[in-house]
Amino acid sequence: MGNETDYVAGRNAVTEALKSGRPADTLFLAKGESGGSLGGIIALAKERGAVVKEADRRKLEALCGSAFHQGVVLAAAARAYAELEDLFQAASERNEEPFFILCDEIEDPHNLGAIIRTAEAAGAHGLIVPKRRSAPLSAAAYKASAGALSYVPVARVPNLAAAMEELKARGLWIYGAHMDGGLYHGQKLEGPIALVIGSEGQGLSRLIRERCDALLSLPMKGKINSLNASVAAGILMYEIRKQRDNLIIEAPGGLQAAPTKSNI
Repeated sequence: MGNETDYVAGRNAVTEALKSGRPADTLFLAKGESGGSLGGIIALAKERGAVVKEADRRKLEALCGSAFHQGVVLAAAARAYAELEDLFQAASERNEEPFFILCDEIEDPHNLGAIIRTAEAAGAHGLIVPKRRSAPLSAAAYKASAGALSYVPVARVPNLAAAMEELKARGLWIYGAHMDGGLYHGQKLEGPIALVIGSEGQGLSRLIRERCDALLSLPMKGKINSLNASVAAGILMYEIRKQRDNLIIEAPGGLQAAPTKSNI
């Protein structure tokens, strides 16, 4: 899977890729192109859940490495997106309270892949990303995840803020990573939980930040005041993992501490 082609170019090739049911992320159209078979391609792409964007021809050539794209290039995902309900199902199948990671405009596929890799290792039940301004589930993201994308469902939602409200209604507490929050190691991070990680450059957007139940910060002792998004996500995920493993749980024979395991 990691060697799959990211981009499909040309009207016939794109049409066949969409008809085959291959996971589609974004359909790029050359500016000013609208005639011929493009109407049908656009309709099919939207039916498959792809985002449709206009781009100049030089960008299309850069994406597919060729000038013979006929005004259309499809960014094909390495894996199909899941539904939000699939994440809850994953938690239910493991008899665990939900633990989700939300990515607010993470546009670097290497960062997204690294977050997916750590999420799988930390036992998260899945990721939630917005439909727009998010890195696709491309071969680059798959490679950066070291194969974890095969095991971690990623749900794509039209509106991340609305998805957060749905998660709250279903009993999750939502924590956002932000420099103005309380230090993460002083917070109680137990129960059904969602962790929101902001974009590489801007962090959490204002709308997303305001919908968090609490904000978490990391102590910065050096001269740099922020960490790479995937690094910050990893630290916070493992704090949540640590607290979840130390919960007191009901088991046959009475109450006992949840078991832990370590490869250290």
